[in-house]
Amino acid sequence: MYRKEEQPLPPPEKFELPFEGKLSPNNRWVIMAELIPWDDFEEEYAKLFSAEKGAPAKLFRMALGTLIIKEKLGTSDRETIEQIRENPYLQYFIGLNCYQQEPPLESSMLVHFRKRIDGELINKINKKIVKREIDKSDKEVKKKDCLQEKGEKIKNKGKLILDATCAPADIKYPTDLGILNQARIETERIIDNLYKPLRVKLRKKPRTSRIIARKEYLKVAKKRKVSYQERRKAIGKQLKYLKKNLGNIEDLIQAGASLENLSKRQKNCLETIKKVYEQQQSMWENKTQSVPQRIVSLTQPHIRPIVRGKAGKPIEFGAKLSVSCVDNYVFLDKISLENFNESCHLKEQVEKYKETFGYYPESVHVDKIYRTRENKNWCKERGIRISGPKLGRPPKNVSEEEKKQAHSDECFRNAIEGKFGQAKRRFSINLVMTKLPETSITSIAITFLVVNLCKLLRQFLSLFLSLFTNNRTGELIKPPFINFDYTLNNFYVLKFIDLSENSWSKVA
Repeated sequence: MYRKEEQPLPPPEKFELPFEGKLSPNNRWVIMAELIPWDDFEEEYAKLFSAEKGAPAKLFRMALGTLIIKEKLGTSDRETIEQIRENPYLQYFIGLNCYQQEPPLESSMLVHFRKRIDGELINKINKKIVKREIDKSDKEVKKKDCLQEKGEKIKNKGKLILDATCAPADIKYPTDLGILNQARIETERIIDNLYKPLRVKLRKKPRTSRIIARKEYLKVAKKRKVSYQERRKAIGKQLKYLKKNLGNIEDLIQAGASLENLSKRQKNCLETIKKVYEQQQSMWENKTQSVPQRIVSLTQPHIRPIVRGKAGKPIEFGAKLSVSCVDNYVFLDKISLENFNESCHLKEQVEKYKETFGYYPESVHVDKIYRTRENKNWCKERGIRISGPKLGRPPKNVSEEEKKQAHSDECFRNAIEGKFGQAKRRFSINLVMTKLPETSITSIAITFLVVNLCKLLRQFLSLFLSLFTNNRTGELIKPPFINFDYTLNNFYVLKFIDLSENSWSKVA
């Protein structure tokens, strides 16, 4: 059951604290709370719950706010709850009316939040925040509205950067021999659990040869350099042991054992092991190194190998992302647990740009894989310039203007690489710790939302520093003063403050 909070949240100045203090309206968490349109998406979140049955669920602001705090601080689920319990600003951010010393929720609730708030909803929130901020700072919004009323064609505006990357999952580097050994160990545990209720009926437990199989595995795994024949021979032996264990499991089930004696994890693992055996047996017989829908992890069977061709990391294991960048704001356009060709989604990403802002971009900045003949022709029909050289043999003579334009395009495209670096080095894209496919997608989408919120916070700080600068170069020799009119206008345009209530207006 979901119940909307009837009482409106108090402003930060009236947030009750046990030590008779007040929250600062200029704190980063207070500012960030004003940037997020909580109420606009609460109804969509409430549809996931029954209106009458069940205990009251946590509010949407608490659910999304807790996930943002976790990503912003880079903490675990348990540490995030401890930080919220100790920090009144974090409690205000998630929608509490006053400070409380008890934790507002359990750490296990974060898993449910990631299941309920899917990546599509987070992308909607991300787009709405960015579009609202871009429209506020755009001086030609009124002109654009006038053109739309007259029915005239709107010219292309803005620059769009497209690129793809991979979000590696938290798994051990997979090898065929290692996966088969792990599968063999899991089947031995399953045999032990299935045999327990049949001890009276079956005097002898099925033989698994676990000691011999482990020695055969370690004989190869401990070597620094293993030849192709040695590895192939070891894989063949592990396949035989695994086949024998799977046959013993079927015999135990026919003898009266029930899969209900297994845990949910073991049931899922058994189904995964059967698929792994089929794939590995097919590759071993055909002497190949690839197979469709290849499983590289027993605990996370949804993960696939993503061939990227990067230096040091030719293959990564995780979700593949297709991302767009507009004015240093990033959007997660497509995320897939399967590998895909990112050039096939250029049209879709450009159309999303038009759907969000109301017009096509002037230029699209991409790398070589996007520059197909089909994409170039499609962009040319819509008056969009796509970066990079023309297809075919390169010309002998290139003008200085074309060289300058190509260099400018490459420099401009580096912005999205910087965003990838920020998401991977500062946040959690470089190693996704969530285990389920739906929670992994939510975690990745939250990261890009937090990246954009961090940019807005930096923008606020830059406006704050402008209080102590002079915008008139002719008076640089005079003592520094605070230009309140210039700065307050900037704050008012971005709606960081309310001139009627905020203390900044009183200072001015």
